Amino acid sequence: MKPAPFELARPVNLAEAAAVLARQPGAARLLAGGQSLGPMLNLRLVRPTMLVAIAHLPELGGVAEDTDAVTIGAAVTHSAIADGRTPDIGNRILAHIAEGIAYRAVRNLGTIGGSLCHADPAADWLTTLTALDASVITWSEAGGRAIPLAQFVVGAFRTALAPSEIVQAVRVPRPSAPARWGYYKACRKPGEFAHAMAAVLDDPARGIRRAVIGAVGGPPVVLEGERVTPAAAQDALRDAGLDAVARHMQVVALKRALAEAGA
Repeated sequence: MKPAPFELARPVNLAEAAAVLARQPGAARLLAGGQSLGPMLNLRLVRPTMLVAIAHLPELGGVAEDTDAVTIGAAVTHSAIADGRTPDIGNRILAHIAEGIAYRAVRNLGTIGGSLCHADPAADWLTTLTALDASVITWSEAGGRAIPLAQFVVGAFRTALAPSEIVQAVRVPRPSAPARWGYYKACRKPGEFAHAMAAVLDDPARGIRRAVIGAVGGPPVVLEGERVTPAAAQDALRDAGLDAVARHMQVVALKRALAEAGA
């Protein structure tokens, strides 16, 4: 199939991109790498009258680091992270996550910000960056804000972004030196979206012990502190509406992430 007709805008900065969104509320969609939006357009699952191309904007392509965190521009591609062309938070944590996203052709165009904004429950970045305590940094004419990723996704394919608000970057804190990290996802074959996934961060120096379970049909399930256990996960997944088979798969993913983290 082919997409329904649409116009294409190519703004020169974020202010112009936001202005286009404001002129066509609900009818315009941002386009970065297009690796998720493109298939949805072709299947006519979405029918915007305007696409606003933003991957070329310099405000979205920068990367900065300090002693506490790495801040990655929203239009930075998965392959740039996987290949080590951007700073990492330590132990190739981000590179390892990026390497497991889809296929090389997708990683070459898909962006970290686009993945988060698409808010697919089974997306790699959503689960892992929530576990890592990341925040999205937004831009709007009224002023940007930092939204903890645990509060950013409010449902399947739905975010807390206001109209004309654009994700500019993702801030990922650095784990402390003794922190332990584990991540596991189950797919039928490499490159597919996960059927079960879990990420674990145990960082006593920062007072964090967190497990995040993704691919649950909605926002990730987050467990903190003493609740980072398979038994607590069973209860939380039941409350999230998962059936017994899905709960079993997710608990297995959590156990393997815990084992990888040695937690």
